[in-house]
Amino acid sequence: MEKDFKFTNSVIGLPLFFVVFLWFVFWLEIRFDFDFVQNGIYPRTFAGLQGVLFSPFIHADMEHLYNNSIPLLILLAALQFFYAEQSKRVIGYGILVSGCITWVIGRENYHIGASGLIYVLFSFVFFKGIQTRYNRLVALSLAVIVIYGGLVWYVFPSPEITGNKSISWEGHLGGLLTGFFLSLVYKTPEYKKVIKYDWELPDFDPFEDKFMQRFDANGNFVNLPEIEETEVQQEFLPYYTSNFLVDYEIVTNKKNESKPES
Repeated sequence: MEKDFKFTNSVIGLPLFFVVFLWFVFWLEIRFDFDFVQNGIYPRTFAGLQGVLFSPFIHADMEHLYNNSIPLLILLAALQFFYAEQSKRVIGYGILVSGCITWVIGRENYHIGASGLIYVLFSFVFFKGIQTRYNRLVALSLAVIVIYGGLVWYVFPSPEITGNKSISWEGHLGGLLTGFFLSLVYKTPEYKKVIKYDWELPDFDPFEDKFMQRFDANGNFVNLPEIEETEVQQEFLPYYTSNFLVDYEIVTNKKNESKPES
């Protein structure tokens, strides 16, 4: 199981490269006085479809970019470490599908920012960990919901307050649905615990185990009942008998004496 989770350079490199690229795009916008907002998603218009690809890399201001950078670093690193095989497809299709959902259901305004991708990552990591039922991935899901569980409230429409920045709840909802959909599409290996002991086997019978037999129904230690051994009494005869015939040859007893020399 542990071979499925390997720390590689991409665990740090992928999220770092992605976030640095976001800051580079924002620097270009400030340095050369570009206005990339018009390249965001504008729902139900042909020109607004370009935002499906470009909107995650466009941010309104530094606060907007900073608020998205930290969750991206954490969630992308978790995705690359625990789901390395699926990570790039989750990112790519996550951007496309969540962007299309935003283009369909969004309000008539420009939708920009990487928050939709954050919701894709959050949703995928949470739901996939629950589906695998593997303790490490379930623990990751619980950690994600504890840290970023408050994000769920931003998938619902909120009243717009004059003078405040509008939150694209449509993009958040699209990201949440996309992450859940991708968690169903992309399968992970079936993580099975390595069996080390006999009692972990599915067909283990405690009544046949010598150790478990030393405990009664209440868990008290007891001695095993003594096994009565039946001794086979054997009758020993004072002489040897045989069924084979024995032939005896009588040899004259001669003294071994040397003859006198003449």
